[in-house]
Amino acid sequence: MLTIKRLDLNDAQILLAGAKATAKDMGLAMCIAVVDESGNLIAFERMDGSKITSITIAQDKAFTAAGAKKATHEYNAANIPGNLVFGIHTEVGGRLSSVGGGLPVAVDGEVVGGIGVSAGSPQQDMAVAQGGIDHFLSQR
Repeated sequence: MLTIKRLDLNDAQILLAGAKATAKDMGLAMCIAVVDESGNLIAFERMDGSKITSITIAQDKAFTAAGAKKATHEYNAANIPGNLVFGIHTEVGGRLSSVGGGLPVAVDGEVVGGIGVSAGSPQQDMAVAQGGIDHFLSQR
């Protein structure tokens, strides 16, 4: 039998709060999704003024980061024509994201969930997601 570590709603709210504070500091309105280790949505926030297209993108970034146990920008670096992984973004019904802004959330070296952010540039999305993780880890 497996024992699985998983983010709970309180953890997800802490991640959201950290990401939202980072986005506000950067003057951005973002969509922020937090999922459990299986990629299932726990919490989501669409900040006022964020893009409606970013709702699904943020959730897919979080899904990818948790399920693959790696940052979405790592797929981006490999998802180029000629590489064997090219086209990975078409897998899992098109849910795998190779755009920066999805990060796995790890506790004691074990991935317990993911956070996905969308509405800015990939670099901005990555910074906001990292802000959420940094805040979460500082609360532990």
